[in-house]
Amino acid sequence: MKALFRMKLTMPLILLIALPFVVQAQDARLQLGSLDHLAAKANEIVDVNVDERLMKVAVKLLSDKDADERDVKKLVEGLKGIYVKSFEFDSEGQYTAADMETIRTQLRGPGWTRLVNVMSKKDGNCEVYMLFNGDQVGGLAVLVAEEKELTVVNIVGPVDLDKLAKLEGQFGVPELGIEKTKKNDDEK
Repeated sequence: MKALFRMKLTMPLILLIALPFVVQAQDARLQLGSLDHLAAKANEIVDVNVDERLMKVAVKLLSDKDADERDVKKLVEGLKGIYVKSFEFDSEGQYTAADMETIRTQLRGPGWTRLVNVMSKKDGNCEVYMLFNGDQVGGLAVLVAEEKELTVVNIVGPVDLDKLAKLEGQFGVPELGIEKTKKNDDEK
């Protein structure tokens, strides 16, 4: 009986100690497989899966002599992966709100924060989420839903928005419209 009582007291203590490590280990990689059924309806599909292993190979292929390639190399150092699913359709109504909800449900997990939510009847919706592990950014997710197009971008690893702006158009990352922050005269 005493052993059972001690176990009841010890278990919550172990959980309290372990909780910060579980939250810290939150994975920034989204599971995008729930969108695969949309491929049959789409006339154009972009499916990018660059994991950490492939990221290292890609970095080795970039030249240090070319300024643009050198910049991209610096950008992706430390990233664990870049994942993109994009579907373009001939007509409206090819995906449902439920399709997007499977992704949004993951983004309601611990550490994720929605930074941007743009809703437009004319231009569609755009949402930007970041995963924070304490003060560190551990990942980024962008959801873009237009009448005839659906795109999810997931970047896993430390993300710097200024650097990310330079990554647009590379590794399958579409143009996201990220503006570079302007430095004050005293920061130059």
